[in-house]
Amino acid sequence: MPRPAWSLHAYQLIVPDEQLDLFACREARVHLVARQLELHGFADRTLCGGLLPALPVMRAVKQASMRDKRLCQACKAVLQAQRRGERSVWPDA
Repeated sequence: MPRPAWSLHAYQLIVPDEQLDLFACREARVHLVARQLELHGFADRTLCGGLLPALPVMRAVKQASMRDKRLCQACKAVLQAQRRGERSVWPDA
């Protein structure tokens, strides 16, 4: 079966582990990251613009993941904008 043009398969979740990285979100939040990292920046970032942890724990995004209360709302908003075909920009960029 062909995959739709937009798919959750294009993203991954960064799951917080027992050691929160100082460069990532200071809260125990679940962030979204594009599966195919873009090479235009100087650092890898989450959808909301936060830096990736040094050793991120990545998981596949499933529909149920979108209802997780720990999901970063800024990441979710960017994902929804991309789903509508809008070009999103990181808030701090």
